[in-house]
Amino acid sequence: MDWNRDQIKQRLLVVCGGVAFFCALQNLSSVTAALRWILGVLSPFLAGGAIAFILNVPMRTIEAQLPSGKRWNSLRRPLALVLTLAAMTGVVTLAVCVISPGIGEAVRSITGQLPAAFQRVQETLANMELWLPQLEILAAGIQLDWKTLSEKAIALVRDWGGGLVSSGGVLIGGVVSGVSTFVIGLIFSFYVLLQKERLARQGRQVLYAFLPVSWADHTLEILRLSSRTFSSFLSGQCVEAVILGTLFVVAMTIFQMPYAFLVGVLIALTALIPVVGAFIGCVVGALLIAVTNPWQALGFIVLFLVLQQMEGNLIYPHVVGNSVGLPSIWVLAAVTLGGKLMGIAGMLFFIPLCSVLYALFRGFVKSRLSARRIPPKKWRNP
Repeated sequence: MDWNRDQIKQRLLVVCGGVAFFCALQNLSSVTAALRWILGVLSPFLAGGAIAFILNVPMRTIEAQLPSGKRWNSLRRPLALVLTLAAMTGVVTLAVCVISPGIGEAVRSITGQLPAAFQRVQETLANMELWLPQLEILAAGIQLDWKTLSEKAIALVRDWGGGLVSSGGVLIGGVVSGVSTFVIGLIFSFYVLLQKERLARQGRQVLYAFLPVSWADHTLEILRLSSRTFSSFLSGQCVEAVILGTLFVVAMTIFQMPYAFLVGVLIALTALIPVVGAFIGCVVGALLIAVTNPWQALGFIVLFLVLQQMEGNLIYPHVVGNSVGLPSIWVLAAVTLGGKLMGIAGMLFFIPLCSVLYALFRGFVKSRLSARRIPPKKWRNP
């Protein structure tokens, strides 16, 4: 059998790939450590790419609304970036201004109720005097080795103190590292956003220089589909959070519950985490309302469960599913699978990922049906 040069090259690549995969499996711990080190080095740039992708969604809309012309061509992109940062900062500042007074008022309310709580504790202890004779008899029959207990207590405090010091050092180091990574990533995202067309052109040049034309075309098609899907997911997630927060503000106002606007903003912010994020807002809101009226806090929990069922089964699958082109049932499946595998990050990532895979598989199935000349009447009707 005669093989040409391309066939020989393909088979050599397959053999080399198989050998490399086998060696990686034999040294899996070393490979994992190397990948972890590489990700640690690249983490600021990966974070910067993620920030740039998120900021590009509103920035693209703002830039489209700015005037065009020779005088504006060099100013549109920087101005759009500044306006985007100002809008994001305004949203965060508004949320802080709404949340901080409510939290402060709740703390003051708790502080004001502490004397009455201590009074109730004193009354309870006074009522327990009737049981003191029985407690004295019980205590007399208990034999304790105080020397052993004190030694164990000292050892426990020593271990706890050493662990606290070491964990504190790790925590401080983690905070410093996280802040530096975020700052470097933010600066890197600015460069990406200001030169995104040039970077995209260079990326296309690399693809067409090292891949066959058909592979490069298919890769670019997948990248464009992924970009549209992830952008639509971010927009749909924000719309869904605003809808849910508005529902809580209206419902709590109708039922005359305290902190309606504060709780609505909290739930809208936490609802950016798919499905489970609103439960965080529910816990905080219930605690705030319980300070004023525990029975209203119980009613708030019931209201939350009702609205959460409506949002999780009706609003969220349709709003987010329509924005990413994914049917409602697969949105729920993607959230469940992503949460099981990767937690909150998986919930955020798996919906657009499943949408991309769904679109690719749907196109592949349609092309197969067309290639096999299957008439639509065979699969369209049951």
